[in-house]
Amino acid sequence: MDLYQFKDIFLVKRVFALENMTDFTNAKSHGCHNGALMDRFGVLIQGLLAIIAFSTLMIKRFREPREERRPWRIWFYDTSKQAIGALFIHFANVFLSNFTEEDPCSLYLMNFLLDATLGMLLIWIAVKVITRVVEYKQFTLLTFGEYGDPPQVSAWIGQCGVYMLIMVFEKTVISLVLLIPGWTKLQDVLLDYIPNPQLELVLVILIVPFVVNAIMFWVVDSLMMRKYKNQKPTESPQSNKSDEAPARAVDEESQVLLTNENDNDLLEKQA
Repeated sequence: MDLYQFKDIFLVKRVFALENMTDFTNAKSHGCHNGALMDRFGVLIQGLLAIIAFSTLMIKRFREPREERRPWRIWFYDTSKQAIGALFIHFANVFLSNFTEEDPCSLYLMNFLLDATLGMLLIWIAVKVITRVVEYKQFTLLTFGEYGDPPQVSAWIGQCGVYMLIMVFEKTVISLVLLIPGWTKLQDVLLDYIPNPQLELVLVILIVPFVVNAIMFWVVDSLMMRKYKNQKPTESPQSNKSDEAPARAVDEESQVLLTNENDNDLLEKQA
C-alpha cells in the first residue's frame, strides 16, 4: 500500500512539473502566432489602417493652395497609384512574415521599417531617375502627374505600371537586405517586451504603420504630383505692337524736325 501511494505522489509531482514547463515555454514564446496577420482580427485591423492612412491624402488635398488644388479626378489618379503600391508592399510583407516559425509580427515590423527608411530612399531615387528619362525621351504621358488635357486613362495606366515596377524593385532590394545575417537577433528582441499577442498585433499592424504611412503618403504624393512652377507672364504680340507704335511715331517726328532744320540751313546759305 505504501508503494502505491509513493507511485501516485511521484506521478502527481511529474504532472505538475510538466504543466509548469508548458506554462514557462508559452510565456517565453509569446507574440503573434503563425497566421495571426490574416485571421479575422488581423484583417479587421488592416482594413481600419487602410481607411485611416488613406484619409491623410484627403487632408493633404484640402491643405493645397486653392489655385493649385487638384480636381477630384486628377487627385484620384495621383493617389490611386500610391494605394496600389502600398497594397502590394503590405501583402508582400504579410507573405514574407509567414516564413518564420517564431513571431511573424516582429518580422512584419522589420520589413515595414526597412520599407519606410531604406525603401523610401530607393523610391525617391527611382522616381527622380525615371522622371529624367521620361523627359529626355519626351514620353509626356508617362510623366508622373501629367495625364493630358482632357485627362486620359491610358496615361494613368502607364504611370501605374511604372510605379509598380518601382515597388517591385524596392521590395526585392529590401528582401535581399533581410538575408544579411544578424536580423534574427533583432527580431527576437524587437517586440519581446509586449506580453499580449493582440496588443502586439495592434501595434504592428495599426499604430506604427499609421504614423509611418501618413508621412510616406504625404511625401510620395508631393513627389509625384504635378509641379506648378511660377512662370513669368509672356508678352502678347498686341502689347508688343502697342509698345512699338509710340516709338515709331517718335522716330518719324525726329526725322521730320531734322529735315526741316537742314532745309532752313540751306536757305540761309543761299541767302
